[in-house]
Amino acid sequence: MDKLILGRFVPGDTWIHHMDPRSKILISFYFIAIIFLANNVASYALMIAFTLGVIFLSGVDQKFFFRGVRPLFFLILITVLFQLFLTRGGHVYWQFGPFALSQYGIISSIYVFLRFMMIILMSTLLTLTTAPLMIADGIEALLNPLKKLHLPIDQLALMISLALRFVPTLMDETMAIMNAQRARGLDFGDGGLMKRVKAMVPVLIPLFVNTFSRAGDLAIAMESRGYNGETERTRYRVLQWHAVDTIAIIVMVVLTAALIFARN
Repeated sequence: MDKLILGRFVPGDTWIHHMDPRSKILISFYFIAIIFLANNVASYALMIAFTLGVIFLSGVDQKFFFRGVRPLFFLILITVLFQLFLTRGGHVYWQFGPFALSQYGIISSIYVFLRFMMIILMSTLLTLTTAPLMIADGIEALLNPLKKLHLPIDQLALMISLALRFVPTLMDETMAIMNAQRARGLDFGDGGLMKRVKAMVPVLIPLFVNTFSRAGDLAIAMESRGYNGETERTRYRVLQWHAVDTIAIIVMVVLTAALIFARN
């Protein structure tokens, strides 16, 4: 649980921290889209250099990025193994039934691994350099045109902001409950898989009870302050587009052109 960094924000004074959340969200999704254009060593080297450069400019300790990769390492490993043994082409080094270790399989698995790593690192960079409430405000601003279709964008943004806000709180509360159960003699790492799953029941029950209690207290607090999601509300945090956001968009355009050139 302590390795999950969703909703964690590391304050800083870099230009990436001061960027508008709308531009960071757009750039993050755009980066995930153009990374699939990479198809050779040169294009992947360009994307890796860009990713490492942005991480360096963020000023965030590198250990936070590795903590963001660890919870998903098993999923990445399974995907890479499927790509490695189920992709055929070129020289075949080993074969057993439907599985084979070929030249194209090795190259494809390396590319998939690098692609996953860069996507996770850039997504982690977004959450580490942007406060959760600012991410929610940015999403709401980007989805604002959908109000013309009578979609409840304000309520959606509120749910996102509350979810992001309480993810760290719930993780800390989970760790506190687990430590309390350990103090009573419960061992979460003892036995097989089913025994470990059953050991989580004394954690999940109080966690669900506390979560519903917290949600009820929050709803009462919002109603007592006169909250009404159907009315137009003023904002304490006003999003402002700066010159650095425009420069970042230009950099992404240049990166796309360089990536297309590297493909050829």
